[in-house]
Amino acid sequence: MVYLRIQEEYYTGENIKMSSGKIWPYAIGLSIALVFSFCVATVVITQKASIQNSDIYMTSYQDADARANDIIKDRMTFDSKYSIQYITDGLSLDATTIKYKVLDKNSKPVDNAQIKVVVSRPDDSSLNVELDNPSIENGIYTFKTIQLAKNGRWDVMAKVNVDKLQRFYNLKADTRAKEAFEF
Repeated sequence: MVYLRIQEEYYTGENIKMSSGKIWPYAIGLSIALVFSFCVATVVITQKASIQNSDIYMTSYQDADARANDIIKDRMTFDSKYSIQYITDGLSLDATTIKYKVLDKNSKPVDNAQIKVVVSRPDDSSLNVELDNPSIENGIYTFKTIQLAKNGRWDVMAKVNVDKLQRFYNLKADTRAKEAFEF
């Protein structure tokens, strides 16, 4: 076993300087001022940041939140009668032609659907491209060719109406890859 010896030192009144106690109010005041200045800096910095509202359902997020159950029911009803496919070859900066295929459950083409498409950057809604009035041929809806402003990831959001049924079909696509993923 090892024993440690602790040295004790004794201090006399001469070695210790006593505080008058006036430092604590200054320290507390400085701490409060520092916390308040951090709060103000946080508000100023966040107001300068480019924050975009979500428009995943082509409406404000408050409206989408209030109608969430209706949106889910509409999707389930639509999917029970129709199917929609994104058949675009891929996004590119120069020329992108957005195409969708709408079929009923018997694999017959549906030519009476109304489709509105928004191609959007997730971080900048000022670059949104809205598409409507597609040409329709044998259930394939082809929109006019567009040019994209930036390379990278884009959200391709479609609102599809067939008769009184409605569905949102949202995809994440990238100009650097041909794949698109539903979200």
